[in-house]
Amino acid sequence: SSLCTASPRTMEVDEEAPTAHSDTRPKRGKQKRMDNKPWDTEDVDKWKIEPFKEGDMKAPLLEESSFATLFPGYREKYLRESWPEITRRLEQYGIGCELNLVEGSMRVFTTRRTWDPFAILKARDLIRLLSRSVPMVQAMKIMTDDEIACDIIKIRGFVRNKEKFAKRRQRLIGPNGATLKAIELLTQCYLMVQGNTVA
Repeated sequence: SSLCTASPRTMEVDEEAPTAHSDTRPKRGKQKRMDNKPWDTEDVDKWKIEPFKEGDMKAPLLEESSFATLFPGYREKYLRESWPEITRRLEQYGIGCELNLVEGSMRVFTTRRTWDPFAILKARDLIRLLSRSVPMVQAMKIMTDDEIACDIIKIRGFVRNKEKFAKRRQRLIGPNGATLKAIELLTQCYLMVQGNTVA
């Protein structure tokens, strides 16, 4: 038996010629994406959030969304007197509201005229603030400015002893409300200490 041997062949490759694995398409790296656009000028604020205006939502909401909250009995007189003004303010956003004096509850809901989907969430915070003794003038700011937010903090659970809790709550308020006013000036926030919560 005889073995056949083949001599090795050499092949010269032209480095400039395109091969099967080479990509002849132009490279699109960061340089391509970071080119200056004709509308990208220095006077354009890239971080500005455009306000949501009436007419931006082309179709009405498909379903009704509603929120309700209870209020203490001592707030009934104030809410009954302020409710016509609250109703008028909420109608500007197409939000409906109900005041139930029998159950001691407030309810807000969307309607076919609601033009801002986020308004119902702000209306929810509005009735929560009203139930915690926040004046209507201060509570209404949550509806007019998108950059204003609110929170209701329960402080009763921080101290088990009721007497210690009352003393610490008084320290937060200060003599004649001086400490509370100082916190408002430093934080630029409105604070309301009522019962077991701080709004």
